[in-house]
Amino acid sequence: MRPLLGCSWGCCLLLLLSLEAQGGPDYPSAVPEQVHLSYPGEPGCMTVTWTTWAPARSEVQFGTQGSGPLPLRAQGVASAFVDGGILRRKLYIHRVTLRRLLPGVQYVYRCGSAQGWSRRFRFRALKNGVHWSPRLAVFGDLGADNPKALPRLRRDTQQGMYDAILHVGDFAYNMDQDNGRVGDRFMRVIEPVAANLPYMTCPGNHEQRYNFSNYKARFSMPGDNEGLWYSWDIGPAHIISFSTEVYFFLHYGHHLVQEQFRWLERDLQKANANRVARPWIITMGHRPMYCSNADLDDCTRHESKVRKGLRGKLYGLEDLFHKYGVDLELWAHEHSYERLWPIYNYQVFNGSRETPYTNPRGPVHIITGSAGCEERLTPFSIFPRPWSALRVKEYGYTRLHILNGTHIHIQQVSDDQHWCLISELHVCKAGAEALPLKRNSSPFCSGKFGDGLS
Repeated sequence: MRPLLGCSWGCCLLLLLSLEAQGGPDYPSAVPEQVHLSYPGEPGCMTVTWTTWAPARSEVQFGTQGSGPLPLRAQGVASAFVDGGILRRKLYIHRVTLRRLLPGVQYVYRCGSAQGWSRRFRFRALKNGVHWSPRLAVFGDLGADNPKALPRLRRDTQQGMYDAILHVGDFAYNMDQDNGRVGDRFMRVIEPVAANLPYMTCPGNHEQRYNFSNYKARFSMPGDNEGLWYSWDIGPAHIISFSTEVYFFLHYGHHLVQEQFRWLERDLQKANANRVARPWIITMGHRPMYCSNADLDDCTRHESKVRKGLRGKLYGLEDLFHKYGVDLELWAHEHSYERLWPIYNYQVFNGSRETPYTNPRGPVHIITGSAGCEERLTPFSIFPRPWSALRVKEYGYTRLHILNGTHIHIQQVSDDQHWCLISELHVCKAGAEALPLKRNSSPFCSGKFGDGLS
């Protein structure tokens, strides 16, 4: 009887391990989870992405009424994703693109199949054209643990403060860990925000495991480069997302550096030729060109890879971005907030002494990597650099309001000081005059934070 008992325990153990590998005792559940939105780059469209633990149909039911039946239907596709960890956990990623949405109209939706449906979520379709004022929340380095900015972001989302989210790399710390379970947990954590707003991303260094496979599988960005680099238009701005990580993880292919660089130049050429319609060109990439933090990161080096390229001369981005007049460069990676004066090649190119961000002669850099994460905040060097306008070692995130073709309004929110404002300014161009700063529901933080512009 003992061999039979041993076999029984062995079979039970194998069964438990199988269930654990697939995601838990609810396997094979086809109930959607980890629901999030993205903008596919086509006016009147929105993409819904979610996860199940069993194969199922991919359908979204949606409509404009807050209650009652959802009369509209859209179908999509599902693909199996196998995490690269030792358990080889399998999950199914579903993608459905909603089309012919009315601009600016609020929709209610649920996703799933007859095997299980999500709860209902709401989103507002992006407006078409250039004559409107998009509002964005911008941050990086959030984390599944210690996501400091998330409670306020959830509240802001519920109040309808944003049209989209820009997450500038480093998501879960790390999505691949614990055989992908940390990625699952992170996607569940952001669902109250990401299921109601297009959640636009770029990869960071913490996504690199298994050739960025979790990042590529879990997010649905425009273009055909698996979300590593792409661009899209919103109001009077053209936004370019790219991967700084191709410069550092060369074992995934040196060719990626060249391919991305050539794509960037083509995209910038088109965007620069379209300035009459969309005057602003904004970039987002994870690792900054410049920073004044007290660590050994690439941005602390005079000839940083992102700025100057491989071996200090191949495919550097600063000259490329300057050539095509990029206006605003958004970064993260450093767990702090730093705003630079308009800069090129370590030279400050302020518009004037009194109004440095009015008609600046170089791009404005914003490093906003203090949204949370388990690694805590990054200290600064003792003495600020002459090109650094403001440095704050506090948790927080950035609000970016593209007012029109001549003015962008930028605020930095402090989570450490109960969501007050650390900084506020306008970037103005094309002969525009600086606008007076209008107070909103967020008061200014007590104390002095920098440059007198706020």
